Amino acid sequence: MPSRAVQLEAQPPGPALNGNRRTLEGILTILLFILAIGGWKAYVVFKGVPEYLLPPPERVLDSLVELIVSGEVFKHLFVTLSEVIVGFVIGSIGGILAGYLLGRWRLVEEIFSPYILFAQTAPKIALIPLFVIWFGLGLTSKVVLIVSMTFFPVMVNTILGLRSIDTNVRNLLRILKATAWQRFISVELFASLPLIFAGLRLGMVQAVIGAIVAEWVSGKTGLGYLLVLGNMTYNSGLLIAAILLTTLLGIVTYMAVMAVENRVLYWHESKAKIGGQDV
Repeated sequence: MPSRAVQLEAQPPGPALNGNRRTLEGILTILLFILAIGGWKAYVVFKGVPEYLLPPPERVLDSLVELIVSGEVFKHLFVTLSEVIVGFVIGSIGGILAGYLLGRWRLVEEIFSPYILFAQTAPKIALIPLFVIWFGLGLTSKVVLIVSMTFFPVMVNTILGLRSIDTNVRNLLRILKATAWQRFISVELFASLPLIFAGLRLGMVQAVIGAIVAEWVSGKTGLGYLLVLGNMTYNSGLLIAAILLTTLLGIVTYMAVMAVENRVLYWHESKAKIGGQDV
């Protein structure tokens, strides 16, 4: 009886192995965090660093607890989050619409691109006093700044998404005499979505930065105002606590966009998994 060659195929890692890997990653992340906090504390103690320059970790924790217990953090967080959401939504919608127009018709791009580029390269922080004069110290001036910072990355990625469509696909649509709406629904939308979401992620980061910068310059509430308050009073504990809260807000809002992206683009190859692991 002839012998048969036994072919051993590489088996994808099972759920147990993936679970162990995630556990190990979590443990390493926690250990790194503990090491960073310990190094921070040791540096402050052994170097005798004054608290107004670099407070010990427990002082920052005290400031965070005080903000939470007093309820102040929720007031300031709500203000900043409201500005971010409103500015991000308006800037994203504007960026997608402008990106579609510029990406779809090169004549429109040639006419408006110089003006858009000029507006984007203008130093945003220098425009805040002008926005305050035009729109006042309220929500509007801050939203305008956030919109201006969100608009460009979303627009550019929308243009890139449209331009990434294969020429053969476009020619096929012409042969089939597809209408503009059919082209948009069947090809342009799906081809552009991955890059549009990449622009939305960048836009969300810019929106948070824009809100903090606007509050830093002209705000009386918000996380940016807490940064100013900590700076003006030489309260480094409050200052670092506000920085941590701002960073946390940026991470949470970024992850929110990522969650929507994963739900919408579940069909895209970038979201595919092999053997239970992300590619």
